[in-house]
Amino acid sequence: MDWRDQGIVLSTRKHGETSVILEVFSPVRGRHAGVVRGGTSRKMTPILQPGGQVDVTWRARLEDHIGSFVVEPVRSRAAALSDRFSLSGLNAVTALLSFALPEREPHPALYQRSEQLLDLLGQNDLWPLAYLRWELALLEDLGFGLDLSQCAVTGAREGLIYVSPRSGRAVSKAGAGEWEDRLLPLPPCLVGQGEASDEDVLVALSTTGYFMEHKLAPELGNKPLPTARGRLVDMLSRRLSQV
Repeated sequence: MDWRDQGIVLSTRKHGETSVILEVFSPVRGRHAGVVRGGTSRKMTPILQPGGQVDVTWRARLEDHIGSFVVEPVRSRAAALSDRFSLSGLNAVTALLSFALPEREPHPALYQRSEQLLDLLGQNDLWPLAYLRWELALLEDLGFGLDLSQCAVTGAREGLIYVSPRSGRAVSKAGAGEWEDRLLPLPPCLVGQGEASDEDVLVALSTTGYFMEHKLAPELGNKPLPTARGRLVDMLSRRLSQV
């Protein structure tokens, strides 16, 4: 068995004395692991940094074996490593993909969005909105998408300011009634409106984070969300406090 594809490096872990088990996200093969011989060498370590783009050839005797990778660099994303804030975004993306994606299940649309977001990191400080939209796409792709098109109670398409934590549907102020204090916030940037300040993005991430923690994680055995996401949220919060 063998195949060749490009992919995003998600993680590595040591395997034996000089090898690593590499996990990549490929548009055709999904989240896929394999052993890289000599993966701890000075030559290979920079290539296998999370977020890097690589060309991989996978070989195994049987399809259900872990197999081995031969890896060639395509491009690094060194720009995202140049400052702590961009690095926190890169780590959140790769950690959430590793956390949430089923093994060997293709998600080509999510792959494309992930690649675009990673290319944006380090280019400017406007990427948090793209990251928020990426989290929405991740939830959608895994079957936990939010329906923010109209009020779940009244059917109205205007004045939507809440999200139901139960259904993931939008709710207007008029439709909230006595349940208002139990609903999640729906800032305009969550539906692609407004200028999307860091403050609004931070509020929106509290809503997407709720669905990751209370809907997605239980389907994955109640594993805690990756700490890398929490670090990103903390850094965004600290950036706000310095303004």
